[in-house]
Amino acid sequence: MLPKTGFLANASPQLINALEALSDRVELEKGEVLFEQEDEGDALYAIEAGRVEISVLSEDGRKLVLDVMGAGSVLGEIALFDPGPRTASVSALEPTILRRVRNDDLLTEIRVRPEIGIDMIHLAGARMRWMSGQVGDQVFLPMSARLARRLLYLTAAQHPASNTVSMSQTQLADFVGSSREAVSKTLADWKRNGVVSVSRNGVEILDRLTLLSLAEQSF
Repeated sequence: MLPKTGFLANASPQLINALEALSDRVELEKGEVLFEQEDEGDALYAIEAGRVEISVLSEDGRKLVLDVMGAGSVLGEIALFDPGPRTASVSALEPTILRRVRNDDLLTEIRVRPEIGIDMIHLAGARMRWMSGQVGDQVFLPMSARLARRLLYLTAAQHPASNTVSMSQTQLADFVGSSREAVSKTLADWKRNGVVSVSRNGVEILDRLTLLSLAEQSF
């Protein structure tokens, strides 16, 4: 049932089997919320199909998208190690199917098969590295570099890989922590220079090498 992509591409057969055996199915419609920031968490989720958006709200109510996850991704893993309030909100960008594993059930399985816990520790480490990189980007990179990096990340993360990002400019603005107007202006500049194509369906990368160069620019 679970695709061997994303985090699960490197997961052991034991972990895959445990997630499938212990899980129940959750279906989300486009725009439906899986859980909100500060909700009590008691389960982790593996994405079978579709895409979800991970976001947080600042103290002034501004939304920042931390990640967009697709098939093979695992989320909500903090609830495995430390059940409590969710640190982010998760909503579906398109119809999505997930496998939900309750905290108590997976911990019971790990006590019997400790090797599964090693995979979960690797997941937590990978997620912490990602979050550290996100914070560094927000602090040290100009918006145009953040946007270039997000477009490259989103296309590479798709399965199979694609040059098209099917997200609105408002969603991209949330993802880079900027305004829609600033994102629209940057994309218009890149379109004139033949780097991207912009349409109602999203953004298509036309010149990946130039976008890679833009992603490395600094203040």
